Amino acid sequence: MLGIDAKHICSIGLLKMRYPILALLSKRPAHGYELKQIFDNRFGAVWPPINVGQIYNTLSSLERDNLVQGKEVPQRGSPRRRVYELTDKGRATLEEWLEETSDSPTLKEEFIIKLILAYIAGTADPVIIIDRQRQEYFKTIRELNDLAAYKDNDITTKLLIGAATLYVQTLLKWLDQCEEEFINHPSSGTSST
Repeated sequence: MLGIDAKHICSIGLLKMRYPILALLSKRPAHGYELKQIFDNRFGAVWPPINVGQIYNTLSSLERDNLVQGKEVPQRGSPRRRVYELTDKGRATLEEWLEETSDSPTLKEEFIIKLILAYIAGTADPVIIIDRQRQEYFKTIRELNDLAAYKDNDITTKLLIGAATLYVQTLLKWLDQCEEEFINHPSSGTSST
C-alpha cells in the first residue's frame, strides 16, 4: 500500500463510501465483505484499506435511505448472509452523482490552510514549512514512480497513479511560487488587504 494520504490520490478529498458502494452494487448484488474485496482489489495499490465495518455502516445508512435493499440469503454450513442490491432510487442517486462536477479541493487542503495561518499568525517560518512539505511530496513522487513501474498494473491503478503524480507535481510547482512570494514579502500577513 502506498504511504500517502488518500486525499493526495484523488482530488475529491475524503472518500465518501456511499457512492463507491452504489457504483459497485450497480453491477450486481453483493454482501459487505464482497464489496470490501472488490474495492481493495481494484484500488488496493493506491488507496488505504477500507474497514469492513465502514462498509456495513454505510450499507445500513443506504438501506435506511432506500438506496439499497438487503435480504438474507442462506448459505450451506454458514450463517445467513445479507446481500444488498441497488434500488431504483439508489440508481437515480448514483446517476445524479456521476453527472455532477466535483468541487475543487485545492483551497480546502489542510497544508494550504496550515501554511497561510502560520504566515498570518507569524508563528512559524513559511519557507521552512514549505521545505518540509516539499520533501514529503518528493517522497510521494518516488513512491508513485515505484508503483508505476509494476508491469501488472490494471487501467484503474495506472489512471490513479497518473492523476496522483500530476497532482503532486502541481503542488510542488505551487510550493515554488509560495516560497518565492514569502521570500519577496517576508513580513507577517496580518493586514486584511
